[in-house]
Amino acid sequence: MVEAARIDPITLEVLRHAFTAVAEEMNANLVRSAYSPNIKERRDCSSALFDVRGEMVSQAESIPVHLGAMPFSVKAAIRDAGAAVPGDVLVLNDPYNGGAHLPDITFVAPVFREETLVGYVANRAHHADVGGKEPGSVAGDAVEIYQEGLRIPVVRLWKGGVLDRELLALILLNVRTPDERWGDLRAQYAACRTGIERLLAIVERRGEENVRQGMDAVLDYSERRMREEIRRIPDGQSTFEDRLDNDGIHDAPVVLIATITVYGGEITVDFSSSDEQVAGPINAVRAVTASATYFAIRALTDPDIPPNAGCYRPIHLVTRPASVVDAAPPAPVVGGNLETAQRIVDVVMGAWAGIAADRAIAACQGTMNNIAIGGTDPRNGRPYTLYETIAGGYGASARCDGEDGIHSHMTNTLNTPVEALETAYPLRVERYELVQGTGGRGTHRGGMGIRRDVRVLGHDARVSLLTDRRCYPPYGISGGEHGVPGRNALVRQDGRESELPGKTSMTVHAGEAISIQTPGGGGYGPWDQRSGDAVERDKREGRI
Repeated sequence: MVEAARIDPITLEVLRHAFTAVAEEMNANLVRSAYSPNIKERRDCSSALFDVRGEMVSQAESIPVHLGAMPFSVKAAIRDAGAAVPGDVLVLNDPYNGGAHLPDITFVAPVFREETLVGYVANRAHHADVGGKEPGSVAGDAVEIYQEGLRIPVVRLWKGGVLDRELLALILLNVRTPDERWGDLRAQYAACRTGIERLLAIVERRGEENVRQGMDAVLDYSERRMREEIRRIPDGQSTFEDRLDNDGIHDAPVVLIATITVYGGEITVDFSSSDEQVAGPINAVRAVTASATYFAIRALTDPDIPPNAGCYRPIHLVTRPASVVDAAPPAPVVGGNLETAQRIVDVVMGAWAGIAADRAIAACQGTMNNIAIGGTDPRNGRPYTLYETIAGGYGASARCDGEDGIHSHMTNTLNTPVEALETAYPLRVERYELVQGTGGRGTHRGGMGIRRDVRVLGHDARVSLLTDRRCYPPYGISGGEHGVPGRNALVRQDGRESELPGKTSMTVHAGEAISIQTPGGGGYGPWDQRSGDAVERDKREGRI
């Protein structure tokens, strides 16, 4: 812990909420200003505030996989860009230098009061296409990062407040939907401007020194609370193993192993026994592994602890370079951020159950069920790309049943509303429903998964699927039963269904549909201990 700033508790709370409001308003403006349904409808974006050292002070409560990894982007931007000046906006997406996967483009802007640097604002948004071999930049069969899209190092897209139009042209020339991308990039820029204005307003009211001390105090406060929460957990060690179905190239499962050690108010999570990095696109860079680990530990201790760099000081991460949780280039990584991040949470939760089972939950659906569809819109002759994730069952806990049909853990996005999807794209949603009986039975039942069928209209489209938990179901804990695995299918015009692999890219012809059935959550506790009234209600509602 750094030396605690001398600041009274009331001022600390005022400043803490003021810093949080900066991040929340940035994110709200990003959502309102965005062009793509993926950001404006699904809210697949995040914003945060950082101090002059690049330590995260506050965040908008949005996408967990973004927020734990975004500090790596800010540190990379500070390190690589050199001296910043007012009006600079740094942009990057390189997973091997601060990023997570290529569709997530991060903006980092320094905040100056006259000539003095007072902090940084940053945001990250998932762009529906950044080039690569498949529309949507989510190729389930990619074997190197170069197939996944445009890789952007730390660059100044705005220099001293002036847009670098040559650099912008280079970016837009390498994507399928340049108008939409430019709209979303401008929304990110506008969010940075909002953050700069709001932080400067706080500095004007409170003074530079008070704001600096306030940022330090907020970090120290979160650290104290996290250490106190960890000390309530008995010291101990537990190991858990789980697996991804495959890497999209080979059929063999990919094993993740986490060993958690709780000792002296600190937690070490060791992933060094996990598999080597693989050929397919499910490798996670260390930033993603850290993000998933931080999320899981915060959820398992006290989710009300303000999430910032101080909160994560007592958490130590051990990985092995060139492994599936600490990938080295040129391994493809798009699914590391999307699928492996979910499994990292699952193995941390599973290991936690061996130390404090009453705090753990059974496995949620364990996948984001990623689908990307792209082609030429027959209505106007223009290219389009749809990207979305689909909800599933939530895991049960010692306190309650799991929720049905909800985004869980590292995604936390909304769905694309049917009306918005059908207006924006030459597609039709024909089924969107809960799948009865998919939650794992137990004293508390796991949540049910979802079926979503999307039909391609009037043209042939490229479709990429990046999904998991099709072979290995979400686990139950403390005697609870597993959830039901998911299923993907191609529905032909005559209604015949053909099973599809969890990770694939293919052409879907006009009139055909893609059907995604998502996994149910795991159950908690023995089924024979569930109350009779709850069992009767489950039967009436088709839940079992």
